[in-house]
Amino acid sequence: MFLDLILKAFVQTQLFFRRRDGASAIEYVIIVAIVALVIIGAGSGLGDKIKGVFTSVSNALPAGSGT
Repeated sequence: MFLDLILKAFVQTQLFFRRRDGASAIEYVIIVAIVALVIIGAGSGLGDKIKGVFTSVSNALPAGSGT
């Protein structure tokens, strides 16, 4: 009984280390991380430009009457 448990644990350990499903998941995580870094890098410069556009539009609008 104890030897069967040891044998099952050994077989499951061998199957775990031979699986290749995790490799594709790790590749997808790396791709998503790279895309996120590109978006963050582009977004920081883009944010300043968008803020400048809204500031110039806000300055071009006539002042409200305050009512």
